[in-house]
Amino acid sequence: MPHATLGTLLRSLLDELDSAVADAYANAGLAYKPRFTPIIRTLARLGPMRIKDIADGTGISHSAVSQTVSALVAGNWVVLKPGLDNRERIVHLTKFALAKMPRLERHWAVTAEAAASLSEDIGLPLEQVLRRALGALADVSFAERLERADSSTNGMNGDRVATPDTPKTKRTRKIS
Repeated sequence: MPHATLGTLLRSLLDELDSAVADAYANAGLAYKPRFTPIIRTLARLGPMRIKDIADGTGISHSAVSQTVSALVAGNWVVLKPGLDNRERIVHLTKFALAKMPRLERHWAVTAEAAASLSEDIGLPLEQVLRRALGALADVSFAERLERADSSTNGMNGDRVATPDTPKTKRTRKIS
């Protein structure tokens, strides 16, 4: 992928990681998807909670948590029970999920070891790089970075862009 863009590379990395982990679950006879992990781990650690609290605690959008919880309900991993005021739904692990926890924890440990191996091979702590990138984006969003780049190159909102082999303030070429 020598000419792949950043977005393509990120999607390819995530596809590679997720498909390998999903295959490992399937090969172990578990009807379980990698996207279930943050929710199951949070519930195992903190106990029953509202979807909103799961979303807040995991950094996953409320909508994505709600969709994943629906899939978890369908797979018998969690059950929804009414909250104290009967308006909120509280997510609980099922007996089925609790019985599978030792197998899941083993898979999570194996996944962490495989990730450490990848980090060693690339010479960078991948998780740390991703956390630092997300932290930097929390400070300055990518949208703001695009605006800054656009104004410094007179690019997307104008009709001239810096050529790749010259400084941004020097020669430009007309886009046709």
